[in-house]
Amino acid sequence: QVQLVESGGGLVQAGGSLRLSCAASGRTFSSYAMGWFRQAPGKEREFVAAIRWSGDSTYYADSVKGRFTISRDNAKNTAYLQMNRLKPEDTALYYCAGGRTPFASTDLRGYDYWGQGTQVTVSS
Repeated sequence: QVQLVESGGGLVQAGGSLRLSCAASGRTFSSYAMGWFRQAPGKEREFVAAIRWSGDSTYYADSVKGRFTISRDNAKNTAYLQMNRLKPEDTALYYCAGGRTPFASTDLRGYDYWGQGTQVTVSS
């Protein structure tokens, strides 16, 4: 069993930056693909970014490409999402997800473990 705990959310002005962290328990973190998803009120959960187990391949939603960067530190069992040039439309609850395969997926059905989420609010 893997537990994921997100942190780093908060309130920021448009144009600002935040870095989200996802701390994972368990010794198999390094073999899992990791993803970030978000859900705004009244909307479905959507893909944001994903990273392969080795960290050598990353994937992004078009809406965040060039502004967000996903990374991981397997020695620390932690994944990150660096968010720059934030926009009000980035406001959402952000979830970290872990998949029991090494290959990253852009589909939430490709993930087996989920954190509780961390709120990101971007003011205009």
